Amino acid sequence: MSTSPRILISGASIAGPTLAYWLARQGFRPTVAEQAPALRAGGNGVDLRGAAVGIAESMGVLPALRDLATDIRALTFVDAEGRRVAGMPTSTFDEPGDIEVMRGDLARVLYDATAHDVDYRFGDTVDTITQDGDVVQVSFAGGTGAEFDLVFGADGLHSRVRNLAVLSEAEAAHPLGIGFATATVDVSFGARREVTLHNTPGRVAGVYRSGDHRDAQAFFAFRTAREFDFPRDRPSQIELLREQFAGAAWEIPALLDAATADPTFYLDAMTQIRMPNWSRGRVGLVGDAAYCPTAFSGSGAALAIEGAHRLATTLAESYGHAAAFARYEHDFRPIVRARQRSVGPGSAMLVPATNTGIWLRNQLTRLMVLPPLAARVFRANPPAAARVDPLRRVTRR
Repeated sequence: MSTSPRILISGASIAGPTLAYWLARQGFRPTVAEQAPALRAGGNGVDLRGAAVGIAESMGVLPALRDLATDIRALTFVDAEGRRVAGMPTSTFDEPGDIEVMRGDLARVLYDATAHDVDYRFGDTVDTITQDGDVVQVSFAGGTGAEFDLVFGADGLHSRVRNLAVLSEAEAAHPLGIGFATATVDVSFGARREVTLHNTPGRVAGVYRSGDHRDAQAFFAFRTAREFDFPRDRPSQIELLREQFAGAAWEIPALLDAATADPTFYLDAMTQIRMPNWSRGRVGLVGDAAYCPTAFSGSGAALAIEGAHRLATTLAESYGHAAAFARYEHDFRPIVRARQRSVGPGSAMLVPATNTGIWLRNQLTRLMVLPPLAARVFRANPPAAARVDPLRRVTRR
């Protein structure tokens, strides 16, 4: 590579800016290309825990994130008439130092931390990638082209970089048999400082309403036999969601109207990315593009930050990109696998398939509201189905 390596990162959500931050401080010259014309807003709360919190602190962004933290205090399940049937405080599984912020707020803070050191290209995306010896030739959809020493895909579940240069989506994607949708809605929905959810067998709909934010977030999930045939156009997506929740009770009809009218409405299959390799030649992947764990893991944002930091560190410390990529995968893959394996209990808790499953989940939540001493023991040795808290976590990238 050149003495000041030229790096292209596709994607300006969480993994991309974090990778750019650390690469810039190691003498690399990162450029971040983002398909959207501006930073993407919206999205539900995302968790930063453990190593991700320490990385945020070392980046100097932790105070800003704590100022923007959500204040969700309870998870509440309601029946068709809106009466509480189960629930728990969201602090049940929190550890000291954990932080939850809205996905859009996290993206903004990371962008602000890198805007002076990183070249951002909004409204453009990678069109072609050609690896040519010691360089990577890239053409952009906007009509320009450039050479880079390395290219990284941080462009999410449907990564174009991954499809162009590493592995096709058909080979990398592993749908979980669940569809989901999110949207921004008015704060008149839901209860302040709560996540409110209503279940029927194989279906859940709810509202995430932080007291410190001017909008609420709607969330829908449904079990389905669909895998790769989810529609990509908005009218068909809306039709699909309305079909899945036709005749639903509680506030769901009004919530559907509000969600499907929102410009940030998003629908997709809940899909993990599992790959034998996270790189090919001079092209590598990070975040959801490489190892999306899905919202059920509650760890997508944390993995994006941890993985980006680890990748930048290994590039700075290793002799050559091939050795760096190998070390990055060897060291980080066990962590990713553990987070991905957690989605089974999460999906069972969030979207029980039967009335019996809903009843059992409701009973489990009662064990989570115990006297302080018993609660500490329970947190240290929770049942498998309680080891994740997926009910507040949806990220798009």
